[in-house]
Amino acid sequence: MSNFGFGFHGNNDDDDDDRADRNNGGDNNDPFGFGANPFGFLFGGQQPGQGGQNGAQGPGIGDILGQFGAMLSGFGRDMNSPDAQGPVNYALAGRIARQQITGAAARTPSSHDSQAVAESVRLVELWLDEATVLPAGATGSVAFSAEKWLEETMPRWRRIIDPLASKLGDATLEGLPEEARAQLGPMSGMLSQINGMNFGMQLGHALGELAKEVAMSTQWGIPLADSTVAAVATSRLDDLSKKLGVERRETLIYLAAREAAHLRLFQHVPWLVERLILDVEEFATGLALDNSALEEATREFNPEMMGDPQKMQEMMESLQNQDLAPKIVSSTDHARIRLETSLSLVEGWVDYVVGEALGTRFPATASIQAAWSVFRDSDQPGMAVLARTVGINLAAPKANQAAELWSRLTFAVGKERRDAVWNHPDFLPIDADLDAPAEFIDSILGEQESGDFDPIGEIEKLERELNKGDGDEGPGTGDEDTDEGTA
Repeated sequence: MSNFGFGFHGNNDDDDDDRADRNNGGDNNDPFGFGANPFGFLFGGQQPGQGGQNGAQGPGIGDILGQFGAMLSGFGRDMNSPDAQGPVNYALAGRIARQQITGAAARTPSSHDSQAVAESVRLVELWLDEATVLPAGATGSVAFSAEKWLEETMPRWRRIIDPLASKLGDATLEGLPEEARAQLGPMSGMLSQINGMNFGMQLGHALGELAKEVAMSTQWGIPLADSTVAAVATSRLDDLSKKLGVERRETLIYLAAREAAHLRLFQHVPWLVERLILDVEEFATGLALDNSALEEATREFNPEMMGDPQKMQEMMESLQNQDLAPKIVSSTDHARIRLETSLSLVEGWVDYVVGEALGTRFPATASIQAAWSVFRDSDQPGMAVLARTVGINLAAPKANQAAELWSRLTFAVGKERRDAVWNHPDFLPIDADLDAPAEFIDSILGEQESGDFDPIGEIEKLERELNKGDGDEGPGTGDEDTDEGTA
């Protein structure tokens, strides 16, 4: 990973085979090059573009062995990679994700693209100065490609995904019958590797979808790239211009404004990023797999049915349209709610601040904001794939309510006091405040009316008093014992 963020270092580290696959229009769902079903040839299925030997419809034994050998070679390379260790095979995840990046998303931005981003960022920084007291946080700017986004964000994805995948891997083993677990013995390590491959394949598809959807590095309310560079995917401008209903130049300025606003928040609220990631880790501690759908569907199964083809067919037909996959559940759902609230507060703050910065300059600001809200809430399938894979969703479900809260708070106490709410996590609104913000706003008004209220000082004072009380308890008890003994 670059020390300077997006776009400031050499070529990507994927191999020539991956590039060739994408350039030849490889199947996005086929990481190993065998069509939708990599094992189809074992059951007599014909692979696309193959006529087999002697003009036969199915592949010959040479084709089968060649394909199987190539598949094992791909698996072997990913299994032996340093990125294959741990709960997720990131070597496989990265390769699958890169293979999905085709078309406009695969285009490398030009120097003209980066220049356009730089000019837009410089412009919106001036406008944002009027909308927030938080100073500029971006130290540079660049246009980036989907593949560059994958490279720069993978370290933080590891931090987010590892605890989730690790817990789900444990849940998979715990779901096995006790007798089966006892018999696994030394094979448990192999099963962990298989789980890692499984998570790697699923995560690769999710990240590939997200890479094609990403428009800026802070799009999901968390800086996935550990960088202070404002980065915009110029390949997304044409598509997003249609969704937002404005020209390409206006779309670029809007994205640059959102990116720059995010970086102001993340750079000048030092506890925020770690708080978001800790919420993910706490959520992971309670993850489990719910197999009740499969158990319910197979409850009526009777071994005697195996001898009755008609009953077996009826049972298979009844199961065909049911979703029997295990559901990811968590006993620490409060962490998920806190994460969603924090993400909503971030996105809502950015919505409001950007709206204030652009409102008098762009007549279409209100319609752009509304269209972006629809895009964020319902037009990002990659985030839904990620949620199905590891149970976490970085969406901000109450961003609109949060934007309304920040708007009302600004009207009530001004932008200086509004932005001071970010000084400490305990000052932030909670989930209930987003639905009914009046009480929260009244509390801020009450603090402001007191004039000399210093929230940080009050917290430090309380901590000193508590520490002093703890320190006095021991000696006080000892003196009392001494007095009683003397008496």
